[in-house]
Amino acid sequence: MKALALFSGGLDSILAVKLIQEQGLDVVGICFESPFFSSDKAARSAPYIGLSLKVVDITDRLIQIVLNPRHGYGKGLNPCIDCHELMFKTVGEMLKDEKADFIISGEVVGQRPMSQNLRSLSTISHGSGFKDLILRPLSAKRLPGTLPERKGWVMRERLLGLSGRSRQPQIELAKKFGIEDYPAPAGGCLLTEKVFSRRLKDLLSSNPDFLRRDVELLKWGRHFRLSENAKVVVGRNQKENEVISSLRKEADTMFRVESFPGPTVVATGNLSAEGIELAAALTVSYSDAPSHQSVSVRVTGGCNDWSVLAIKRGKTDFYRFMI
Repeated sequence: MKALALFSGGLDSILAVKLIQEQGLDVVGICFESPFFSSDKAARSAPYIGLSLKVVDITDRLIQIVLNPRHGYGKGLNPCIDCHELMFKTVGEMLKDEKADFIISGEVVGQRPMSQNLRSLSTISHGSGFKDLILRPLSAKRLPGTLPERKGWVMRERLLGLSGRSRQPQIELAKKFGIEDYPAPAGGCLLTEKVFSRRLKDLLSSNPDFLRRDVELLKWGRHFRLSENAKVVVGRNQKENEVISSLRKEADTMFRVESFPGPTVVATGNLSAEGIELAAALTVSYSDAPSHQSVSVRVTGGCNDWSVLAIKRGKTDFYRFMI
């Protein structure tokens, strides 16, 4: 028998895989990625436990859910229940091609108040369309039996009944399995973060036809909404300057101070003449240029290059534009 595991690379998903491997079953890890979360942790953890890993990009389907989640949002723009439904549904759709029989995950009853209570776990399983094939080895004894247990593919007595937020049982089990190298528990989904969610809300309201690049850009720099149709992103360091520059599209306008170290600034949308002046002032004000002195700013828009003069101002002058 073979299982597909929703594998994040965290300790819970590692232990879920080990519990099933210990019963002599083949397990393949499935990790998801999108602009909101990466597969990096899973890619590091999988080789450590000898797990074959497949990475699946669910961006297009997930963005539609973010726009209109059936079960609502968490504290940010995180549609956790709908997102987990999508993950289980996607893995379920892979069962036939992977010649696999059922699905496992590392979820623990009560560990997360929104998405891992009994009601939510049932909702997620039912909504995925693969309810009877979803086994949660760490909490199986606190949940209704599933087809893999009833058929004897997995011995229920060798599964666990963990619940709650304490990590101690998992740490003890990791020692038993000889697992010492595992990542500390952490968030990882940008949709749960306050600043990112605020920026995403701004993007959804100002540009409903956004591209994946627009979402990637939300991760970097300081963001300023100059008008309904124009936004400016200001790099905070050399790495951000390089990333922001690499994400620039031909239709965007880029600003750089010519004679002093400073940020790379990219404006998206339609900049008016007033907007260009404001963006140039922002560029100078976050640079090392001296105060109260006209400084030349290089402006690049499409195939055109020109210079404008701007005077450094106090950063508080721009706070009302900050997203």
